[in-house]
Amino acid sequence: MKSVTVSTDVPQTPEQVYDFLDVMAHHERFTDHYLTDWRYSGPARGVGSCATVTAALAGTTTDVTVEVVEADEPRRIVERNVSAGGRRLAHGTYTIEPLPSGGSQVSFTYAWTRAPLADRLLTPVVRATIRSANRTVMRRLAVELARHVSAAGS
Repeated sequence: MKSVTVSTDVPQTPEQVYDFLDVMAHHERFTDHYLTDWRYSGPARGVGSCATVTAALAGTTTDVTVEVVEADEPRRIVERNVSAGGRRLAHGTYTIEPLPSGGSQVSFTYAWTRAPLADRLLTPVVRATIRSANRTVMRRLAVELARHVSAAGS
């Protein structure tokens, strides 16, 4: 299946964005519209940080294990996602680029490595559902970043 990428521009620097995204528990704040029941393991940040969540999309629920497998501060974080009893394997990659006018462009790419037959048969619907959910993620990320940076500066 072809990957899905969404992005947003934020006023925070790449370092500020990376610092926020590097903490696994922060992800709950901007993804809890479809990822719930967060259970954490491993370190709080960086490679090896992990969460198991319940994903609810398109009328179905499944547990997903999300583990950070690669980090290139302050530009990139790669997560491995395993769900559907191991039948679905994907990578979520956050890419953070500085904008010429200041701030950052934050992109998130969800790329399937392996997908269950039902996902493959319904590829257009699955991709549209993921794109829609992740567009919401990007809007909510921008709000949470502003809150986080504002609170840190207080």
